Amino acid sequence: MIHFLVHDKKDTVGVIVVEGVKAGDELTGWLMEDDSTIELKAVNDIPIGHKLATKPIGKGDTVIKYGFDIGRAIAGIKVGEHAHVHNIKTKRW
Repeated sequence: MIHFLVHDKKDTVGVIVVEGVKAGDELTGWLMEDDSTIELKAVNDIPIGHKLATKPIGKGDTVIKYGFDIGRAIAGIKVGEHAHVHNIKTKRW
């Protein structure tokens, strides 16, 4: 079962595509660029449509989704951790 999608190898986050992801769940992601899979463990409960980190993201690092810069981490984000407005902000403001 695929739990999250990642579009590009350089992405640092993927998008959850199933309901009910709970902390501790073993997740499988589909890396669309090369049709491979990624295995990781969810650190937090993550709602469908939200992001999770697929690589360690340091405070101040650029967050990449769909191959594009979507903002800056305002706190460190561990692999498998929920990545959302509480730890990512736009660079515009």
